[in-house]
Amino acid sequence: MLADDIARVPYNKAAHNRVLQDRIGRGRGSIEFKHQNISAVLLGLGQPWIPGYKPAANFQIALVDGVLRWLDRNEDWLAPHTNQLRLRDPAAASWIGPATGALLEFGPIPTQRNEPPPVDAEFMAKIGLKYDVAQRDARNRALGKAGEERVLSHERARLASAGRADLAREVRWTSAEDGDGYGYDISSFEADGTERLLEVKTTNGWERTPFHITANELSVAENKRDHWHLIRLWDFARQPRAFCLRPPLNAHADLSPTSFLASLR
Repeated sequence: MLADDIARVPYNKAAHNRVLQDRIGRGRGSIEFKHQNISAVLLGLGQPWIPGYKPAANFQIALVDGVLRWLDRNEDWLAPHTNQLRLRDPAAASWIGPATGALLEFGPIPTQRNEPPPVDAEFMAKIGLKYDVAQRDARNRALGKAGEERVLSHERARLASAGRADLAREVRWTSAEDGDGYGYDISSFEADGTERLLEVKTTNGWERTPFHITANELSVAENKRDHWHLIRLWDFARQPRAFCLRPPLNAHADLSPTSFLASLR
């Protein structure tokens, strides 16, 4: 059902529920609530979920383990079903790219919104940290590439719409054309020609999904405070949306060290 929902293919939740009632001998309400539990687990694991099943966080950890086992067996489950990723070949991680001239929808930073999160944000953050959701996103190179190219397209469209087609042509996909290590993925411009350096972090999950950031990226963010931007893309498989974080990043997020370099004395 989730794959159909993302692909905008009609499906019947009631019929699905009836089939499960016959198969497992549980009532309609019990099955509905279990689907809400699954939505909460998917939310915590940085995955999309069915909007019709509002996340309910009162679940057993065994459910998390079960969902993780399924995700590990089906790492590319989103690829055949989504128009946003549009992977030619999941094994080759080859991506067609976004429609030309498409602008992204940017919103406020989650902590600056008046609306509450669908479930307890602190609880979901603990799930994300415990199961290292950020590392799963970081390993998904096709997702990362897709997100960067989506932002690249946005930047060119933004400059063109501001009457700066000359600057739009100069926008550079640094991580793809020059390699990693610069501390940003895209070199762009403000409409007045000022340098604009963009580091892109992409997830298929919700806006509060944790993400990895390197020591080098943090260093560049500090050294280039006036020009560096972190673009956070979320809900990428369904309808990519974004917000922007500016240095210092510790004003917006808790930065937790995940590894240390050990040099022998």
